Amino acid sequence: MKRKLNKLDLNLYSETIDNGLNVYVIPKKTRNIYATFTTKYGSMINEFIPTHKKDYQKYPDGIAHFLEHKVFEQKDGEDPFAFYEKRGASSNASTTTDRTTYLFSGTEKFKENLNYLLDFVQSPYFTEENVEKEKGIIKEELDMYEDDPYTVLYDKSLFNTFKKHPIRISVGGTKQSIKKITKDMLYECYNTFYHPSNMFLIVTGNVNPKEVFEIVKENQSQKDFKKMDKIKIKNPMEPDEVYKEKEHISFDVVKPKVSFNIKINIENLDYSLFEIRNYLFYYFDLKLGVTSEFSEKLKQDGIIHYDIGINMVQTDRHIAILLLAETDKPDEFIDRVEKEIQNKEILEKDFERKKKALISSYIMVGDSIYNLNSKVMNNIIRYNEVYTDDFSMIKKLNTKDANNLLKQVDFKNTSSIIMQKEK
Repeated sequence: MKRKLNKLDLNLYSETIDNGLNVYVIPKKTRNIYATFTTKYGSMINEFIPTHKKDYQKYPDGIAHFLEHKVFEQKDGEDPFAFYEKRGASSNASTTTDRTTYLFSGTEKFKENLNYLLDFVQSPYFTEENVEKEKGIIKEELDMYEDDPYTVLYDKSLFNTFKKHPIRISVGGTKQSIKKITKDMLYECYNTFYHPSNMFLIVTGNVNPKEVFEIVKENQSQKDFKKMDKIKIKNPMEPDEVYKEKEHISFDVVKPKVSFNIKINIENLDYSLFEIRNYLFYYFDLKLGVTSEFSEKLKQDGIIHYDIGINMVQTDRHIAILLLAETDKPDEFIDRVEKEIQNKEILEKDFERKKKALISSYIMVGDSIYNLNSKVMNNIIRYNEVYTDDFSMIKKLNTKDANNLLKQVDFKNTSSIIMQKEK
């Protein structure tokens, strides 16, 4: 299928392979090629019915990230990173709360590189020995994260904002949880979530779509994948209340750091998820963002020296807004933010200005094969479809609907964390 990406002067080509794998290609005149191979499986999925079993099973926290590491282990001993380096390409992988992605980027030997990406991800090799060895490597990684104040503050923000949903657990899990991971558990998770029907491939850059589809079809035809039933995942009913409203953390930081987090129920709002995400982003960016009067006033008053970080985290029932800042006056910062967000109204002139900025950002996506790839990936994960006319969707956003949505939500469920040196 060929679809035009409106206002980007680019086309999106897509096809579903016989085994269920969805393939997306955006050709662009440039030297480089960027390919990502993603499974809809991240750290917040830890209780589900494994393939060919009948009952729900709960898995140790951090197992999705652990599995990402082990997928690079090949039976023939070849290191995928070394494979790509020899061919002038780069490779990497990442696990987030909602996905695991394997990728490569390079200018030459595309067919060889793409085949290898599909092959190494689809050739799991777990042994008791290499699983035990990996536990030491993961432990060192967790130690590194525990020494980083921003990672600790972010993870703690999610933990305190959510009560039951597994998104509250760090992507890497804990040293205690990874000790419980076994070879058999990894195979159960792999066989459930790494089936082609739960994965998708995105290729952007200097490629011919027809050639991409031919390579993938030929590669996948040589592999046997049994038909999969729909994956059944269990998530506990997450309440609207936060787990902990306030907490102080002692940490060796030069300046105190603070997070103020708002938990918003989006379950019964009369808008699409695209509209909800954008209206909420507009609101918090206009109120607290780089160009806001509030942010400028905080700098003038010596409350903050740098801009407020605004992060949005989404689950099935909630969106959490995480506001992160560095300040010598954390209590005053929290107090001012709480008062500022009580006026839930957006002025039309401010809204239209922000809308123009969002349209400009969308147009700029077309300049980068990495941003194009990320746009398609985020669409699939967040909305289960790829939008090809973001321009018109953004143009339809309006002040009336934004303010109407803001009337339907409340910001009473908040959690704050202050991180500073022990006095």
